[in-house]
Amino acid sequence: MPILQDILINVKPVRTQGSLAVVVSSLCIDSRKVAGGSVFIAVKGTLSDGHSFIEQSIGQGATVIVCETMPAELKEGVTYVQVKDSAATAGLMADAFYDFPSVQLKVVGITGTNGKTTTATLLYKLFEALGHKCGLLSTVQNHIHDKIEIATHTTPDSISIHAMLRRMVDAGCAYAFMEVSSHAVHQERIAGIRFVGGVFTNITHDHLDYHKTFDEYIRVKKRFFDELPADAFALTNADDKRGMVMLQNTKAEKHTYSLRVPATIKGKVMENNLTGLVMIVDNTEAHFRMIGTFNAYNLLAVYGTAKLLGEDKMQVLAVLSGLHGAAGRFETYMSPNDKILGIVDYAHTPDALINVLATINQLRTQGQSLITVVGCGGDRDRAKRPIMAEVACEHSNKAILTADNPRSEDPEEILNEMEAGLTGPQKRKSLRITDRKEAIKVACTLAQPGDIILVAGKGHETYQEIKGVKHHFDDREILTEAFETLNK
Repeated sequence: MPILQDILINVKPVRTQGSLAVVVSSLCIDSRKVAGGSVFIAVKGTLSDGHSFIEQSIGQGATVIVCETMPAELKEGVTYVQVKDSAATAGLMADAFYDFPSVQLKVVGITGTNGKTTTATLLYKLFEALGHKCGLLSTVQNHIHDKIEIATHTTPDSISIHAMLRRMVDAGCAYAFMEVSSHAVHQERIAGIRFVGGVFTNITHDHLDYHKTFDEYIRVKKRFFDELPADAFALTNADDKRGMVMLQNTKAEKHTYSLRVPATIKGKVMENNLTGLVMIVDNTEAHFRMIGTFNAYNLLAVYGTAKLLGEDKMQVLAVLSGLHGAAGRFETYMSPNDKILGIVDYAHTPDALINVLATINQLRTQGQSLITVVGCGGDRDRAKRPIMAEVACEHSNKAILTADNPRSEDPEEILNEMEAGLTGPQKRKSLRITDRKEAIKVACTLAQPGDIILVAGKGHETYQEIKGVKHHFDDREILTEAFETLNK
């Protein structure tokens, strides 16, 4: 087990009290996980302040306390390390504690509002298919080569990330592809990680309940690129109006991808229908199973990343042509007899919903109606609720407003706020069914043969959170069951 002074190698303490030669058994930012020989790192979180749990942690056996403010009383036999930023220090200490795993991997971070999960997942699948052992940290699943670990956050806490990177190294992985959320950047969850590359997908209205302003949200995303090292690459979407902003202050090698303007990685969509995409990528025609312009951008980002990592162009295109995206991202289902197409998608922001609806509307034929089932999560950005309802009604023949994850809020109040964004004609195109299972069933009942049903907002999630309790709920299961019922 490591010695404290060794895992403080990249930390510049403000003050220390006690021995730095103590053996460290574990690092903890959750006081409930503290045991004998632990270092407890007191982090000021959004809901609680770790400094309030210092005494409790010592009682549970912590021999080292890392904090921003020294306690009034310093206990005998306990080492105290005062730092300017406990959250950032946790990442730096975890990096050293786990013997610098990100140096032994090629770690690529993918950030943006939409497309992070699909891009990261495709990169993982692509590089595994090309013969590399890889790791994946995503919203849906974490992979250590062929082993799956269920994800609980878009980006876990910094100690968990470094521990996972160490497990990847120990499993023989050469690459790690990870989603990097704005929360993770702001809360220093990626501190201590050496990235060989960063990828930007796009940026739209999201997480303003946390970041408060759109400018702050952009600034946090940009910070990820600002902090990339000079020997890394930064790949951005040149067609996003803020794509080039991400590259303004980065020291990394700058690259772009685009469907519309000159770029390092240039693509052009030749065909786009419900069976897939035909694109010209780097002057080569390629066929893909994935659907929609938004996936054309994801595929370009993946191709560009693979090329920057030294992979062969034709091999990359050959493998990519056969891959599907992440679970709950434009997943399609067909009813057995009525030939109704069901689509389950994670779209939970106005822009993501517009993209999915625009894709469906581009591809559907005359006479095919589109029914959209959509809700908004509780305890999250309230400003997008009326916009989500308006988008669903404006771009669908019928919209069914329903519950998502109401969390601590009353779902009826959430629906009231969604309906506030509707005009009279839009209201006449909508139904309000609070029970999400019932809403999906009604959509299936209303659909005629050849119609399309979009169930948006939850995607891969297998639960519905109501009043602090997570109940099993899977849009894909409900839709499949409803289709089977239609055929009885």
